[in-house]
Amino acid sequence: MPLGGPIPIPSHLKLPPGRQRLPRRLRRAWRSRKALKGVTQWVLDWGLPMAVVLSLLYVFAARAESPSAVYRVFTLIDAPQHVLLWFASLVGWLLVPAIIGGFAGHVIAERISRAKSISTHTLFKQRKLRQRLRFPGVIDDLTAYFHGTIAQQDFVDAWVRVAHRNDWSRAQDHWEVFVRDAMSTQQYAHLDRHECLRQVQNTTKMTLRVLARSYGACIVCERRR
Repeated sequence: MPLGGPIPIPSHLKLPPGRQRLPRRLRRAWRSRKALKGVTQWVLDWGLPMAVVLSLLYVFAARAESPSAVYRVFTLIDAPQHVLLWFASLVGWLLVPAIIGGFAGHVIAERISRAKSISTHTLFKQRKLRQRLRFPGVIDDLTAYFHGTIAQQDFVDAWVRVAHRNDWSRAQDHWEVFVRDAMSTQQYAHLDRHECLRQVQNTTKMTLRVLARSYGACIVCERRR
């Protein structure tokens, strides 16, 4: 084979690595948030970071003044007397009302639009309290497929061995990226978080398996070139 040529397809599937490290498990859980619906996903994407920034601003401003003084400036009761208090005042004046108004408007509009719309998947079904309170699912770890069902073993053979030349780490990364982006498409918007993740993963496995067997390549790798 000439230097710099394409990497040949291995003849057999390499054993998967050990248990995923914590950063990779957190990355997989973070990408799985796309199975959530609008408001919940917005809270994770933007609500939590803004809450952290506001908390840090409050703490640092409270070091210059008392916590009660920061609260009174934040709620526009008193005029700010410090640089950090000016930031707190601007946040309380501009950001907080906009977030609360936008959040409330979105929730109301979402409930109104769904009042007369129901997906065929949810027809005649009764959701129990346990189902409503169950935590969202997480994108599958492909290493578990190595000793899984015949269909799962066939998928990792195509996706890991053929499409990624036995690079388990890159195969897992691109699998998560494909599932995450597929869950963000409009066709899955009407599904609940568990059904969304299940359907997307099933459809994705079929799609990626066919592409890997037919072309010996990964669509994520091709798009990122």
